[in-house]
Amino acid sequence: MTTEIEIPKEPQKKDGFFKRLFNRPTKPYWNAYVGGTILGIVLFTSFFLTGSGLGASGGLSRIVAFIEDIVVPGHVDRVPYLIKVAGGELNALDNWIVYVSLGAILGGFISGIVNGRVKLETNRGPQITDKQRWAFAFIGGLLFTYGARLARGCTSGQALSGGATLSAGSWAVMMAIFGGAYLFAYTFRKLWN
Repeated sequence: MTTEIEIPKEPQKKDGFFKRLFNRPTKPYWNAYVGGTILGIVLFTSFFLTGSGLGASGGLSRIVAFIEDIVVPGHVDRVPYLIKVAGGELNALDNWIVYVSLGAILGGFISGIVNGRVKLETNRGPQITDKQRWAFAFIGGLLFTYGARLARGCTSGQALSGGATLSAGSWAVMMAIFGGAYLFAYTFRKLWN
């Protein structure tokens, strides 16, 4: 008579909360026409309710002005641009665009988690290192932020809001952004190839 010996199974380890959160299966993107239609409705609603369109750079610059007013209030009270935003007793956060910007950041993060796109990774081409990719991204972000302030708005403010109202300045800014992107794409293609 033979008896089977049962080997005890090792208990399976459960993945931690953050590992499960950041390793969710990726869902497909929405149809571009559906997403564009919803964005158009949100933009129209923004114009209808607030009298202004959408944009992020104004809100982010107000957040920076708020922090600057805490750290060096004397400087804020001497710079004409900052006086209008946070000078004297003004609170730089007392504007609806700040909450639109924060909502866009939070909403994008939540959407990324729900759709499995939030990952701890560095996207780069095989020709450069992670450090080089981060350096290029940082420099590009600084230049684009500076350009957004010079252009009096970021791509969402200029292309969506300004483009929707047929502002000639917004169309010129967007043509310059796309032209610059095509001009520099050839130079920086090694970041991706």
